[in-house]
Amino acid sequence: MNSTNQVKQLRLQRAWSQEQLAELAGLSVRTIQRIENGDRPGLETLSALAAVFEVNVVDITGDSPAGHEESLDLRIEEAKARVHQESRFFRSLSTAVVVCVLLVLLNRFTNPENNWSAWVAGIWGALLLVRGMRLFVFGGWIRSWRQTRLQRLLRK
Repeated sequence: MNSTNQVKQLRLQRAWSQEQLAELAGLSVRTIQRIENGDRPGLETLSALAAVFEVNVVDITGDSPAGHEESLDLRIEEAKARVHQESRFFRSLSTAVVVCVLLVLLNRFTNPENNWSAWVAGIWGALLLVRGMRLFVFGGWIRSWRQTRLQRLLRK
């Protein structure tokens, strides 16, 4: 709901005329008429109206719910992406464990003197460790760095 409809609705709920509202808010009747006809009020005007109606400025402007919905949608998408990344990591981890166990068994039965499966497991484990650190430890820092870097590039 925009400020036009909200101001008119609040005024009518209190059974005030435009003249009464203007007098209580310290505004001109013409200003009230302009707001109710669709003009965008200034912050001082909104503040005066909010004081008269005993509500927050955000309640009058009605901008919060739309912004809140967009913010909520963004947070939901980020959470979905995070869950997807975590599930990929755990899938990779379980695959690595199964394959490395099979390689150790294969190594023990075919060539027990040479411990080549330990090299495979070590390298794969190190790669998974780096990926896990990136995801779980440094994820927030990397996100904030990317956002800061993007803002710097957009300012240029």
